Amino acid sequence: MAGRIEDYALIGDMQTAALVCRDGTVDWLCLPRFDSHAIFAGLLGTEEHGFWRLGPAHAADAEPPTAARRRYRGDSLILESEWDTPRGTVRVTDFMPPRDGAPQLIRIVEGVTGRVPMRSALRMRFSYGRVVPWVHKHEGRTVAVAGPDSVWFDTACETYGKALTTYADFTVAPGDRIAFTISWEPSHKQPPPLPEPEQSLEATADFWRDWVEQCTYHGPYREAVVRSLITLKALTYAPTGGIVAAPTTSLPEEIGGVRNWDYRYTWLRDAAITLSSLLRTGYREEARAWREWLLRAVAGDPENLQIMYGIAGERELGEAELDWLPGYENSGPVRVGNGAAHQLQLDVYGEVTEALHLAHMTGLSRNDYASLLQLKLIRYLEDHWDQPDEGIWEVRGPRRHFVHSKVMAWVAVDRTIKLIESGDADGPLEKWRELRDDIHRDVCEKGYDKERNTFTQSYGSRELDASLLLIPQMGFLPPDDKRVIGTIEAIQRELSTSDGFILRYPTEGSHAGVDGLPGDEGAFLACSFWMADDLAMIGRVDEARKLFEKLLALRNDLGLLAEEWDPRLQRQVGNFPQAFSHVPLIDTALRLTASGAYGG
Repeated sequence: MAGRIEDYALIGDMQTAALVCRDGTVDWLCLPRFDSHAIFAGLLGTEEHGFWRLGPAHAADAEPPTAARRRYRGDSLILESEWDTPRGTVRVTDFMPPRDGAPQLIRIVEGVTGRVPMRSALRMRFSYGRVVPWVHKHEGRTVAVAGPDSVWFDTACETYGKALTTYADFTVAPGDRIAFTISWEPSHKQPPPLPEPEQSLEATADFWRDWVEQCTYHGPYREAVVRSLITLKALTYAPTGGIVAAPTTSLPEEIGGVRNWDYRYTWLRDAAITLSSLLRTGYREEARAWREWLLRAVAGDPENLQIMYGIAGERELGEAELDWLPGYENSGPVRVGNGAAHQLQLDVYGEVTEALHLAHMTGLSRNDYASLLQLKLIRYLEDHWDQPDEGIWEVRGPRRHFVHSKVMAWVAVDRTIKLIESGDADGPLEKWRELRDDIHRDVCEKGYDKERNTFTQSYGSRELDASLLLIPQMGFLPPDDKRVIGTIEAIQRELSTSDGFILRYPTEGSHAGVDGLPGDEGAFLACSFWMADDLAMIGRVDEARKLFEKLLALRNDLGLLAEEWDPRLQRQVGNFPQAFSHVPLIDTALRLTASGAYGG
């Protein structure tokens, strides 16, 4: 069985990523891209679906020992895990060097004390665990081939095959360093060059050191902010600038439930808010690359804007179920692709426009097509803002007039008006000022419950929705407006869990709720950070700080967060690590630092 979600560490090369468990098992890796088929899919099944375990040897009928300590080496994605055994202490260093050729996962075993027997067990299964490759020797190297893929396994250790698994048994003493590397290459090409693990380790450390030095945040939450920034960088697909929501698929929002989705794509919403956090902490190059990705993805067709694209801008992300995988802790189905790609979600127009606005305000070099795109998006909204949609949470039930969607349509128009007023674009200013006023009036009349003094999830509904917490953050209404304060307090009463975290919206257990799905879910971490932001904005800064620090305590030992927190099971749930959790962590840290609302 796979480990708990928070038991995993992330390593990656800005083109794909692997998850490494506390016991030294790589249970998830897609090659050569985030959205490629997995060669290790044990995370969503069993060991039969692929894994690579490297750690102290143990009896066949015993559980693999877990590392006594693990950490990232400084501010990097280089993972160091240490085991204390009766025979001594051993360290394993795992990393993926930023790519200059074939993608590689490198693991270096180092003896610390004593003499420790070790074992590497490598079981490659292509196509998400379905295909057993042909494993053979080629000029002294081990290679696994199936269809278009080949994976090359290199080590100085003697290896042997048993039960369709490649093993290496060896012993390390103090000062010993033994490297293991897998490299991917299209099967019709020549073998990849022999790896140089030590040189790659040094280059990887240099890369992350240089990148982190660009960070402009030096406040009291720097450790958490920097780790979140590194995670966001790891979720960026370097060749195009696209940003994946998470490197995994189908990690459940409810253990045993059906809310399992593929997040290995670029949501415009997630990428836009990621861009804003990177810009506010000094990372302009990532912002420029994402803007170029956006312009390529949308191309000349902004009227058919999708809510998500592939990491190179692909439009077709057809959803399918992998029935041979039982799912994480039997949470099926396992899905690849995402059928929500063609939903209508009007809020993305606001998020994209807000990101372009922030890029403009922070001095990113002007791009005339970006301004033209922004104008085209508003012309689309002129005729469509008053339509029902699927909303920010991608409901699979009927479309509704979601309040958050209307608010973000207002944001799109407001930021475009500001662009025109700055003199950097031309447009029908008075007409769009009237449009901005019309949207604002419509929301305040139809999306607000006067009796309860709160905005509601959709027009005419009584349900609440945590996305309403963004109303003051987007400038739709000032924080001291009684309707804003009423909404914050209503969400605290009705959407708060027993430990003070925030649900997205009400769910209906075994019955299909507003989102068209049965089952429940955990507290949504982004919404909980939004609550901390709002509390700070309305002057309840001590309460905001306490909530923020409770949220920080939910991170795993390496500073990583999934999408949600299950208050009943007291564990992380959902895809991992999740950009939509780490972005608001950064934003809240910046807000609390600016307000002086921090401990110590």
